[in-house]
Amino acid sequence: MPSERKVIVVGGGLAGLMATMKLAEAGVQVQLFSLVPVKRSHSVCAQGGINGAVNLRGEGDSPQLHFEDTITGGDFLNHQPPVMRMCERAPAIIYLLDRMGVPFNRTSEGLLSFRRFGGTLKHRTAYAGATTGQQLLYALDEQVRRHEVDGRVHKFEGWDFLGLVKRADGSCSGIVAQDLRTMRIESFPADAVVICTGGNGLLFGRSTNSIINTGSPVSICYQEGAIYGNPEMVQIHPTAIPGEDKCRLISESVRGEGGRLWTPKDPNDLRPPASLPESDRWYFCEELDPVYGNLLSRDIVSFAIYCVCRMGKGVAAKEQVYLDITHLHKKLGMSRELINDKLEGVLEIYEKFMREDPIDTPMRIYPAVHYTMGGLWVDYERGHDGAIDLQSPRNQMTSIPGLFAAGECEYQYHGANRLGANALLSCLYGGEIASQGVQAYLSSLETGWESLDSKALDDARMRRQEEFDFALRSNGSENPYALHAELADVLWNKCGIWRMQRDLETAAVELDDLAARAKQCAQLDDSDWVNQSAPFTRALGHMIEMAKATRGRRPGPQRISGRPLQNGLPAARRRGMAADDEGPLYSVGA
Repeated sequence: MPSERKVIVVGGGLAGLMATMKLAEAGVQVQLFSLVPVKRSHSVCAQGGINGAVNLRGEGDSPQLHFEDTITGGDFLNHQPPVMRMCERAPAIIYLLDRMGVPFNRTSEGLLSFRRFGGTLKHRTAYAGATTGQQLLYALDEQVRRHEVDGRVHKFEGWDFLGLVKRADGSCSGIVAQDLRTMRIESFPADAVVICTGGNGLLFGRSTNSIINTGSPVSICYQEGAIYGNPEMVQIHPTAIPGEDKCRLISESVRGEGGRLWTPKDPNDLRPPASLPESDRWYFCEELDPVYGNLLSRDIVSFAIYCVCRMGKGVAAKEQVYLDITHLHKKLGMSRELINDKLEGVLEIYEKFMREDPIDTPMRIYPAVHYTMGGLWVDYERGHDGAIDLQSPRNQMTSIPGLFAAGECEYQYHGANRLGANALLSCLYGGEIASQGVQAYLSSLETGWESLDSKALDDARMRRQEEFDFALRSNGSENPYALHAELADVLWNKCGIWRMQRDLETAAVELDDLAARAKQCAQLDDSDWVNQSAPFTRALGHMIEMAKATRGRRPGPQRISGRPLQNGLPAARRRGMAADDEGPLYSVGA
């Protein structure tokens, strides 16, 4: 391998930082592109923890049980060899983070503390209060900054990914990006590109995602020929605070520490919730499954809440139920200090936006779009023993040679439903294994990025420059922000927690109409410095293309199958969302 290889990593969250760190450690030059300062990446919002079967409680936990819970939770649509390897690596990754200085909570003996999360009966989630994502992101960024000082890493913060640069053989050899301060568009050559740009929650409008999570980079790769897997697999988190601008996540860690979901048996009972006796409360999840109780997997809990509210049994007959931790202090005697030590970040968010102390008053919550299980199709290769071959250049590579993906923007680890606290793990492991796949790919190259034809770079840049110039000159009548609100309404109401064939057919027509109208947007800002309107208009078109895939091609009700209980709740077992083993795969024109 030539001495000076160069790799571009797009996305500064956990997956991007892990890939960058590992590549830099291997002596590879890395250019890291991020839409925002890396410490503002959406990984910072993760609250609950990171899974790993360390088994410090002596519960008989193991990577094998972690693997079984993960693939069962995903309706067996996960890629099993990569998932097995991820679960085997999880304890080592947690201890690596511990050595980096992540302030994980600890037991009185000084050992790492683990909590339960949904979809499992074991305590396997390591956590740093309720700000685990922030602590992990900051720790990794400090490691990457060491390599910046050494000259191995060069950050491009405040740059928007616009497209790929390809060689004549179709392989990826760079990217086109735009500086969002000067609005300058440039092309950047590289030997390989790693996409780590997160999910597409903004398609649904008010999600728990940051407003930067448009899914635009993945949509661009999809439109340039990359296969997209399981696009309709979108996770609805059961507990969020609805808001006018976005939904605020109430972490699963609240239920992991003993939080209980309930509604008054009489929806018209207007007494203060803390004063209702147990006999007047309906703990619907505990009735649905007495073993898992409030820690059923997220898809089931979300659907149960949806059913309760659809039957008119929500709090005050509205779309909300109670998430209650008041008993921890009032009945179990847990001190406020201990509760805050474990959940302070979450409780602060609720108190800030709802003006109520959740230690004294039950929280009011409702499901919201949270995570994208689908994403860019990525490959893997098995060795002779059936396990993943760690030396294969196919690992984490998309259908475009030289283009890799890791984190929430790819599809193989979670299947139809992600278990809580597997997100941070899959981001870190995905970034790690992607770096190994990239290194193997670089070893197979006969020529480097220096040999890339300058015409390919210029053509890719000019294509994106012409698109941007056209957007600046656009004089249509449509407001891009109003169109986005319509897009969110279509997806949430027709492609959200409940999907029916007639709604999906209607959604297809409405999305085609939105796509046509998006080409007639009025340009709200024609300035050539820090212009926020034009990039949003551009992203809107990519979001609509992704929405068409998210709608899915296998219409039918998305529901939990099984015999209903007498109270109208569905039986607590799995829905079947796809007709084949891996779920649907999509490419443009399919």
